[in-house]
Amino acid sequence: MRPDLHRILNRIQARSADTRAAYLERMAAQRRTGPHRGALSCGNLAHGFAACGAGDKAALKGEETANLGIVTAYNDMLSAHQPLKDYPDLIKSAARRVGATAQVAGAVPAMCDGVTQGQPGMNLSLASRDVIALSTAIALSHNMFDGAVLLGTCDKIVPGLFIGALAFGHLPMAFLPAGPMPSGMSNPEKARIRQDYASGKIDPSELLEAESASYHAPGTCTFYGTANTNQMILEFMGLQLPGTTFIPPYTPHRQAIVEETALQVLRRTDLGAAYGPLGEVVSAAAIFNALVGLMATGGSTNLVLHLMPMAAAAGVQLTLQDFADISAAVPLLAKVYPNGPADVNHMDAAGGLPFLIRTLRAEGFLSEDVKTLMGQGLDAYGQESTFDKSTFDKSTFDKSTFDKSAFDNKGAEGALGTRPAQDQSRDEAVLRRADNPFAPTGGLKVLAGNLGQGVIKISAVDPKYRKISAPAKVFESQEAFLKAFEVGDLHCDHVAVLRFQGPQSNGMPELHKLTPPLGLLQGLGYQVALVTDGRMSGASGKVPAAIHMTPEAKAGGPLAKVRDGDQITLDAEAGTLDVQADLGRRSAVEKTDQTDESLMGRELFTGVRSLMSPATDGGGFV
Repeated sequence: MRPDLHRILNRIQARSADTRAAYLERMAAQRRTGPHRGALSCGNLAHGFAACGAGDKAALKGEETANLGIVTAYNDMLSAHQPLKDYPDLIKSAARRVGATAQVAGAVPAMCDGVTQGQPGMNLSLASRDVIALSTAIALSHNMFDGAVLLGTCDKIVPGLFIGALAFGHLPMAFLPAGPMPSGMSNPEKARIRQDYASGKIDPSELLEAESASYHAPGTCTFYGTANTNQMILEFMGLQLPGTTFIPPYTPHRQAIVEETALQVLRRTDLGAAYGPLGEVVSAAAIFNALVGLMATGGSTNLVLHLMPMAAAAGVQLTLQDFADISAAVPLLAKVYPNGPADVNHMDAAGGLPFLIRTLRAEGFLSEDVKTLMGQGLDAYGQESTFDKSTFDKSTFDKSTFDKSAFDNKGAEGALGTRPAQDQSRDEAVLRRADNPFAPTGGLKVLAGNLGQGVIKISAVDPKYRKISAPAKVFESQEAFLKAFEVGDLHCDHVAVLRFQGPQSNGMPELHKLTPPLGLLQGLGYQVALVTDGRMSGASGKVPAAIHMTPEAKAGGPLAKVRDGDQITLDAEAGTLDVQADLGRRSAVEKTDQTDESLMGRELFTGVRSLMSPATDGGGFV
């Protein structure tokens, strides 16, 4: 491992020594060799299997077989979660083949930022992560389970499942996503049409046709936003089967992955010799590898928020400086929208995560001192997943009881396997080796100055736009910004300051309504940038955006003291953000418009917002 990266990992481990040890002690205290339902009374157990069929009921009465809990984010409104409907039946079938059982332990909410973008529901989005964590804990609290499979894909769902599951880190667990939908309209064309709409060149019906051509089928949205970044970090941490992240839904290959994932978790329970609990997999080194993957792929800035509490749930303490230092030491190896025209299907075709893991390992960017779903170290990763229908033979299924030593890996329609990833990218316009990167650094920068601290994703920003000095235009809502744009007040050089968008103010919504008009203004030749205590996520685009600013305006942070006309200088390369004004002589303004805190369920979260941590700690309340 490279010495500079090894020093960063050592720093994280030293900082986390006490909290990590305390976490592992708690998990050891929860461990029970043999099925956990053995601790239940007869009445408890009878309630736990009352609805099961005779075969499962007989298995659950004994103490020789394992029972998997399934926590699902299924709903049939969201494209990325609709394919999860059939997963529980596939998992149960795979478990029964080896004499084990599986039950749906519970469901968690799954909202879509794409649906709620610019709508009242977006104010509940970040808080939903912690609601999901609590829901996961409730689902697994029945003590019926010896392992778990977590079904979810999108923005807050995976972090929430992850945080909640770590409270049960004495159990082995794995994650299962849906996989991406087929590629639709190209990302550059989609962005062009959105800007045409913002400039009034096309009407809403034409925009809807374009959006429908982009988001058009079951599966995850194909741009490299938060949902797909979530899946990347799970594979880099070894919590999904190698090479399976971007296998599409409703294919025999994906079905085989679901079944084999269930079998692999069963192999890792405390009933056998290969015990591999989640809490041991999610170590400081695993979190470090996830950060390397985030920087190497130019992933979503939302993971800066999520990885803080995700790591903390395992006793690992991260700081923004860790993100900045790893970004400075890790090269950018991917050009996937929004920092390039390709989508994740093109990324997978070019070699995908197996290629990236292979090249990063070869050049010393990843820690090998990890445990994964597959065992010790990373040798199982950097492998492509293969599927061979021709070798399938139903007669080879192992019908023996769970405590036999081995299971086969035959899916319902074929054989699942692996092969070494390619040493060379299949498309160097999309992916490159670590010794031939697109850029020497990962493109995420921490900004600091008299306006506070925040982050900026510069991998999608042309170098000529990375430094700007212009007067402030101050707003308290996206709607106010858009009104100013529509009347022409923003057709000038300016830094848009959108404040009162932090966790405690209104739940920290994403601000994608700003992207098309800001992009249009930049295209017209104006120097523009955004500074906000809100979020922009994985769709952060070509306009420089200083986001997650803390302290937030609601807490009296510097943004609450900025006035129209103040000269702001943002230097993404230097990592600085300052206003040329004596803020010490000004009082912080109070939020004047509170309509974004009530109606459409937002009023139920009033108390939660007051408990939410600063963005630098993840913006959560768990």
